Parts: sequence; C-alpha cells; structure tokens
Amino acid sequence: MAEWCEVQLHHQTRFYYTGNGCLVRLYSPIALHLTESVSFCTSQGKNKRLTKGKKGSRKKAVDPFLKKEWYKLQAPSMFANKDFGKTIITKTAGQKIASEGLKGRIVEVSLADLQNNEDFAYRKIKLCIEDVQGYNCLTNFHGMDMTRDKICSLIQKRQTIIEANVDVKTSDGYIARLFCIAFTKKDKDQIKETCYAKSAQVRGIRAKMVEYMSELGGKGDLKTLVHTLVTADCGKDIEKSARSIFPIKECYIRKVKILKKPKFDVTALMEWHNEDSTSADTGKKVAPEEEAVAGSGGRY
Repeated sequence: MAEWCEVQLHHQTRFYYTGNGCLVRLYSPIALHLTESVSFCTSQGKNKRLTKGKKGSRKKAVDPFLKKEWYKLQAPSMFANKDFGKTIITKTAGQKIASEGLKGRIVEVSLADLQNNEDFAYRKIKLCIEDVQGYNCLTNFHGMDMTRDKICSLIQKRQTIIEANVDVKTSDGYIARLFCIAFTKKDKDQIKETCYAKSAQVRGIRAKMVEYMSELGGKGDLKTLVHTLVTADCGKDIEKSARSIFPIKECYIRKVKILKKPKFDVTALMEWHNEDSTSADTGKKVAPEEEAVAGSGGRY
C-alpha cells in the first residue's frame, strides 16, 4: 500500500509523492483512498529520443575540394619560366572574396625551375602574390635563400667561416637585408693543415663584404638588384677584393630578406611582368658549335 503526501499546489493542479519514487499529478481535487493498493509504472534513466529526429540523419560529408578553384602563378619576366605553378583557394562566397585571400601569399620555388637550369638548384626564391588578374596571380620578389644541404656541404674542419650582413635601400623604396658567407682556404703549396684567419683579418674581409653589398644594393632599384643576384657571380668579385687580406673560397650572398616595401603600385608591378631587355639574360647553357672537317664536304 502506497503512502501519499502533497508536495506542491499550483493553480488547480496537485502533485502527490508516493513512497516508491513516483510523482502523480491530479488536475482536480479528488478523494484518494489510502486503503487501496496503487501500483505505478515509470521509466527511469534512458532518454527515449522523443524530441529528437531519426537516428543516423547526419549531414553527408561533402568533398571540400568541390569548393576550391585553382589559380596560375606567374613569375616576373626576368626569369625564363614565367608560369611556374598553381595555387588553390576557396571559391568566392558572400563577402569572402577569393582574390583577396590570395594577395600576400608567399610562394617558395627553386631557381632551377624558374631558369630551367639545374646548376641553380641550391637557390630558393620567395615570391609574394601582389595582384590577381582573372585566374593569374602576379608575383613580386620577396626573398632569396640557400638550401640547407648546400650550406652543410660547404662547412668543413680546419677553416674559418666569415659571415656579414647589411641593410640596403634601393632607389625605388625597398629596404633589403643581404647576408654573405665565405670560407678561408689554404695558400698555394701550403703544407700546414689548418687555414684559420686572425680576428683582424676576419674584420677586414667582413668590411669588404659589407662595402660590396652596400654598393650593389644602393646603385639601382630592386629589379636591378635581383637580376644581378640571379645572373651574376657576386661571390667571385668579393673573393678578388679580399685576396689581399686572406684567401677565401665558396663566397655567396646566401640570403636576401625584404624588410620594408613601398606602397603598392600596379604600374610598378606591371614593369616586373612586361617583357624587356632584362629577360634575355636568363643564364641558359649554350650548345657548343660543331666544326666541320676541311675537305670532307661538311661531313665527319
């Protein structure tokens, strides 16, 4: 037999609590006979998903690449290979414009791919996407570096490493930081195993490096600087100037960082991508001429 007690009175609804853990709601006051045995059946514990939808009605996974589109990357005209790759971006949706998401993206590419010459495989060029025209991304120079394996192959025992860096400002408003590296070498017919340079000699060679890089960066615009770094052998010039102090070898301008750029100008960017005289010198190998044997009618 259940024991009853009134718990709450709200409007005309009465709630009664039974001893076996059941709560009964009565919508009108009625007489309850405590002498009668009342049994209740309640469900406790699990959620019966009465308010939820059907089980397994989740969203189907959509391939994210269906919302993407590809854009071509175009290098400046000073390089032999202008179309060097593609990049991917989510399609324009609402206020999120695809071309705005591409601007400022940095791309790193090997100079060997840009020049179609495997001799420059140790050089890495960083290009920055500055403008988007249709599905073409126009890039500008952003930096240069050397591969790690190349630098590691240069470092050896029993020699001195000489490094220098300097900030230069080009005529068109770019501020770049140039890094140079070189290694001492043995003199001709030297018997001694080591070729360490004294601290005064290292300072003198470093001053020669800074002087050369400052002159190189300040004599023209960024386009001239990049063209010189890509095509000319700047390390040989530094080696010649430092020969009187101490013989050095494997001299490279190993890294270039762009610290500051002027305000974006479309006209200036298009000058990088217009075909001009600088695009002729790409550093390609020239095939040797074949010489005919005299008296053979041009045949060997």
